[in-house]
Amino acid sequence: MPHDDDELLPKLGRIRSRGSSKRSRPYLHRVLRAIALAGGRPRGGSPNRRSGFHGNRIGRGAGVGRVLASRDRYAAFRARRVVVKTRIVKLAGKGRDGARLHLRYIQRDGVTREGAPGELYDDQRDRADGKAFLERSEGDRHQFRFIVTPEDGAEYEDLKDLTRRLMQRAEEDLGTQLDWVAVDHCNTGHPHTHIVIRGRDETGRDLIVAREYLTHGLRERASEIVSLDLGPRTDREIEKRLTNEVGQERFTSLDRSLLRAIGEERLLEVRALAPSAGEHARFQHALRVGRLRTLERFGLAEEIEPGSWQLSPEMDATLRRLGDRGDIIKALHQEMAREGRIRSAADYAIYDPTDTNTPKQLVGRVVARGLSHEIEDRHYLVLDGIDGRTHWVDIGRRDSSEVIPDDAIVAISPRPVAARVVDRRVAEIAAANQGQYSVALHLRYDTNASRDFAEAHVRRLEAMRRARAGIERHPDGTWVIERDHPERAEAYERALAWMQPVTVEILSALPLARQLATDGQPGSTATS
Repeated sequence: MPHDDDELLPKLGRIRSRGSSKRSRPYLHRVLRAIALAGGRPRGGSPNRRSGFHGNRIGRGAGVGRVLASRDRYAAFRARRVVVKTRIVKLAGKGRDGARLHLRYIQRDGVTREGAPGELYDDQRDRADGKAFLERSEGDRHQFRFIVTPEDGAEYEDLKDLTRRLMQRAEEDLGTQLDWVAVDHCNTGHPHTHIVIRGRDETGRDLIVAREYLTHGLRERASEIVSLDLGPRTDREIEKRLTNEVGQERFTSLDRSLLRAIGEERLLEVRALAPSAGEHARFQHALRVGRLRTLERFGLAEEIEPGSWQLSPEMDATLRRLGDRGDIIKALHQEMAREGRIRSAADYAIYDPTDTNTPKQLVGRVVARGLSHEIEDRHYLVLDGIDGRTHWVDIGRRDSSEVIPDDAIVAISPRPVAARVVDRRVAEIAAANQGQYSVALHLRYDTNASRDFAEAHVRRLEAMRRARAGIERHPDGTWVIERDHPERAEAYERALAWMQPVTVEILSALPLARQLATDGQPGSTATS
């Protein structure tokens, strides 16, 4: 309908605003912005208190996840246990190459019972096309990676049916179809399944899954299916598993129950039973006392007086390290068996860069490389050292495309953990400018410095800010530098050292056998 010249059509919104940008924002973005503008204060909370809201209840499956997490503990005790490890991987930048290499890794040789390569499958086909899956994933913001490990996985001849039923339940809970592929691994004591799910729903929008469903819901659904297949755990099965945990060198469910029962100063009372105590009470008492005696042998518990025990504050962390060490030794034994070098415990060593007795540099031949933690992408190397021993080295998180050839000669060095010269220079300039730092202040303070040199300091600060190291930047580009900036920089370096504890230098990509017949560079001299 044409409008008259005198007709006024008001346009709501700010001047020069298009008016539709606010509506085009995702609903989740508008919710979070409204919470931020409201101060993020929970109902009835203190105005000065930060909100505990972190978005963990936003996303698909939030309600189902909460219901599954609040199930009856007795029923959960009877249910078959399933461990589900979860990771959300961003696909921006090198993440796409990482996604391709991750699929290649989970299909590597030797993961089936017969020692054959892993076979990729999906909801319809026993042999899925990994290349087609990656092509469909082009443009995805993220993907989900799961490792599903049923405690009774060895009872299954094939885990494919279990995985497909689990994904069907997940689709019902999340209200959308899932595009996924999976590979079964049977090369460890517990058969498990690697599942990769695209980060888009059936409408093509980003798939946002609630944290409670990722942490509790999927595990409970898997436990339901296994319990339905094999039946609830019997008393004999439960007693056998608990009895086996008494002497284990790792963190167990018995330790978890001990920590729940401790009082002040980590004291635990274990009194003698009355003669009229039932069989179940006597069994539980024997388990608790037996585990405490084992912890006493490890130096993690002390009987102060009869029936009164004190647990070490380092008990949890120490037991988890012992469990990791046991897994490392098993991996070392497998590699040493292939090399035919198993003789005694003196033949292997675990490289610890934080140990003062560890040599500053370890040189050796790469025997094997693998993932020590498949969810966190932590890699390890097994080296045949020049000292005649086999060494296990945690090289931390690495770019999967980084090539370290088998049989290459490498040098391993601990990553230095200390504040850098650039950090001390930033602190020095900020101290002369009321705790402020910027490129302009740097150039004014040091007239010999170039702008590129000063901007390198800003890149360092930006990296620390993104890592949430307590660095603040104003909109005008000025940085607020506290007096303890060198200490914060050292803490930032320690965090980096956890992700990559060592540096790996490839001395020669050629194996020793090929080096014997390789000509040197023209003009080079050899010394003997």
